[in-house]
Amino acid sequence: HCSGLSRDARRPGRARGPVTREPGMPADRSTSVKVFTVAQASRTLPLVSRIVSDVVAEHPRWRQLVAEYEVAALSSRPDAGESAEQQRLRAEIDAVARRIDGYVRELRSVGCQLKNYEDGTVDFYARHHNRLVLLCWRLGEDAVAYWHELDAGFGGRQVITAEFEAEPVGQTP
Repeated sequence: HCSGLSRDARRPGRARGPVTREPGMPADRSTSVKVFTVAQASRTLPLVSRIVSDVVAEHPRWRQLVAEYEVAALSSRPDAGESAEQQRLRAEIDAVARRIDGYVRELRSVGCQLKNYEDGTVDFYARHHNRLVLLCWRLGEDAVAYWHELDAGFGGRQVITAEFEAEPVGQTP
């Protein structure tokens, strides 16, 4: 049972296989990160919110197309290859995935990470008490007002205080 299409599966002439990642998820992680102040992260929000809005709008279509592909695959004969319907769906899945990948690349070029395709949660690296933490913003919020530890996730969000904002930041390896 496949849950979608792998990066290679979305490219013509490559092996077909199950999904290993959502569209836009990098295959590898960069070793250095941009570190933001709250003010710097907040200044990106007009652009970041537009990009994230596009992702949140496109992602349900991608999921629906993948589900339709799975249904078509269940009713086809594996030895016959992809049906015309599967090929049509694959082309649509590829197009939507390419758009989402482009949006996620735009977010990475800003220096932030998309964490949730459904609600548009975005993290920005920051420093707190001389350690890396994440500033956390979600589509619909007016400002970057929360942070969390690297391993805490959205449930560990804490309100950004004046003391937090007063700390110096910079590039870190």
